[in-house]
Amino acid sequence: MLVRPRGAFAQSSPPAPAAAPASPIPGGEVHGLSAFGDLKYPADFKHFDYVDPEAAKGGSFSQVGSTAAFNQSFQTFNSLNGYILKGDGAQGIDLIFDSLMVRAFDEPDAVYGLVARSVSISPDGTVYRFRLRPEARFHDGTKLTAEDVAFSLNVLKEKGHPVIGQNLRQMEGAEAEGEEVAVVTFSPGRARDVPLFAASLPIFSRAYYSVKSFEDSSLDPPLGSGPYKVGRFEPGRYIAYERVADYWGAGLPVNAGVNNFDTLRYEYFRDREVGFEAFKARAYLFRQEFTARTWATGYDFPALREGKVKQAVLPDKTPSGAQGWFLNLRRPQFADPRMREALSYAFDFEWTNKNLMFDLYRRTTSFFENSDLKAEGPAGPQEIALMERLGDKLSAADIAALTGEPWTPPVSDGSGQDRTLLRKATHLLREAGWVIKDGRLVDPQGQALTIEFLDDENGLERHTAPFIKNLKLLGIEAHFRLVDSPQYQRRLNDFDFDATVRRFSVSTVPGESLRNYFGSRAAATPGSNNLSGIQDPVVDLLIEQVILADTRDKLRTACHVLDRRLRAGRYWVPHWYSAEFRIAFWDEFGWPSVPRPAYDRAIPGIWSARQKSAG
Repeated sequence: MLVRPRGAFAQSSPPAPAAAPASPIPGGEVHGLSAFGDLKYPADFKHFDYVDPEAAKGGSFSQVGSTAAFNQSFQTFNSLNGYILKGDGAQGIDLIFDSLMVRAFDEPDAVYGLVARSVSISPDGTVYRFRLRPEARFHDGTKLTAEDVAFSLNVLKEKGHPVIGQNLRQMEGAEAEGEEVAVVTFSPGRARDVPLFAASLPIFSRAYYSVKSFEDSSLDPPLGSGPYKVGRFEPGRYIAYERVADYWGAGLPVNAGVNNFDTLRYEYFRDREVGFEAFKARAYLFRQEFTARTWATGYDFPALREGKVKQAVLPDKTPSGAQGWFLNLRRPQFADPRMREALSYAFDFEWTNKNLMFDLYRRTTSFFENSDLKAEGPAGPQEIALMERLGDKLSAADIAALTGEPWTPPVSDGSGQDRTLLRKATHLLREAGWVIKDGRLVDPQGQALTIEFLDDENGLERHTAPFIKNLKLLGIEAHFRLVDSPQYQRRLNDFDFDATVRRFSVSTVPGESLRNYFGSRAAATPGSNNLSGIQDPVVDLLIEQVILADTRDKLRTACHVLDRRLRAGRYWVPHWYSAEFRIAFWDEFGWPSVPRPAYDRAIPGIWSARQKSAG
């Protein structure tokens, strides 16, 4: 998943298939799934522990969206099809669709039945039979059947966004077994998270798409079956979703205490400062703050002083993922890792954090930051044992490089222009064959090095400018290029950029999705998340080890080794992270008094409009 930037922003002989989230009795039916089969809630649970099942219904909730998936943009939207590559999908469009199962946010990866009341799994973990609830209905009153489920999964794999297609690569197909049983078949040895991903995808109406093309980028509201339907919208400015009064699934345990607002609205602003001013003027009601300067200095306005606006800092226990300037290795100037490492020496995080971000951030060093999947210190016994098992596929040099301290970006003196680090950068560039000629850094063919930092908003321009200044001291011509959101997305889809900022957040239990971020195949797949174009057989091998891990301990070990290899590649110039959510909101909401879930912000899902007293 793409998250709005925090700063002024997935052996010699083939192993057994990854442990499927199998039932206690092979072939028996279960009410939920998890990567390793562990579930917190029993079959007869009434509601999730983190909700208030008696939460009031009504009112409205409005926000600037903080996450985007597939073809969604933070800046605009021009399509209500959020599951293809074409167009800019509207945030929140998932609200109108139901899925087979839905996440529990107080467990790392568990999903429980929504449209599916239960699922049975074949002993070899390849065939899942989802038994559907006969009461499930689309918004037009037609019955949601197994034919709709099979159609949805198959069309998403064949014609959906490349990220979806990649994650469904090990799904062989889906078919209906009567009206109420959907049979989904997976490849032997498939990644443990693939069935969970499939069970969480939207279910479309087969009849609706029999007269419409699924691949169309359209502003026609699609037919859904979920708790909300598309309301009023203005492309590029806002979209509202209206709660379905007779929603078929409202009484299910997974829906108790959620979907409380009558209206959910997403606002769009091309400029962060304009968006903040709109919040102060109550143009929308909830804001997650990503700009450190604004958090430190901007929250001093009348409504806040009068108690009408509240601030809160919530701990974030999920992986903070990877934010930074991703370098496009498809460009020949970035081919040498020494050159890529040299760029890191020109970015002074310590100065940037102090002078531009009020020391509110920590340096990102890992692709699994803020989680126990992050590699730290020399490789431990379990990591070394894994490397030894892979000894026939890893060279001695590979193993030696993976056993030491993982690469971390340099720590500067905080001056903004650390001469020691710049000298190290110059040395690395010289080793890589770059020399200064007429004040410009050139390669052996005399081609000057230029870098365009591409973005679709200016929130990080202030942070990029000092970096560009230091690059120029090294003889590198660099500039910041701001383009509109559709052009930006097209260029990213086509990998037509030198460097760009992104923050990718990995799952607490990563699996197949890692191929989309780091796998060689994804490097040539337009629209994939492998922005850097990583094509490393060792990375591919280690991703397989993550996918094949059959315990959480083995998963952590494999992720540690993968993290070491990725960091050694110098594919990015890392940014920063914060292990907390900074939120501000107009004081019109209520929320459960029980502890909030550990694995999601769950806002607005479990919030509700505060009931006003009579009179």
